[in-house]
Amino acid sequence: MAYSASGLHKIGGASGVCLWIYQTADAIAAVNSSGYFTGESVNMLNVRDLIIVQDTNTPTTNFVTVLSNNGTTVDVSDGTAVAETDGD
Repeated sequence: MAYSASGLHKIGGASGVCLWIYQTADAIAAVNSSGYFTGESVNMLNVRDLIIVQDTNTPTTNFVTVLSNNGTTVDVSDGTAVAETDGD
């Protein structure tokens, strides 16, 4: 699938670093591909920003950070999975 601007929302930020949530039906393997984030997101996402990625299809949650943004291409980290289990 492809990036959808309607899924990206800024939660907060301080000192030039922002926290975002991105909700998508895309798997993390697609989202963490260089160039996935396009359009206006290139002007919004900064290096070191943290994005909480929620896959609404699986469902899974991952934390990714913006590794680079050269003004045309955004690249994010592979992602750190959030354990969504309940052991009791």
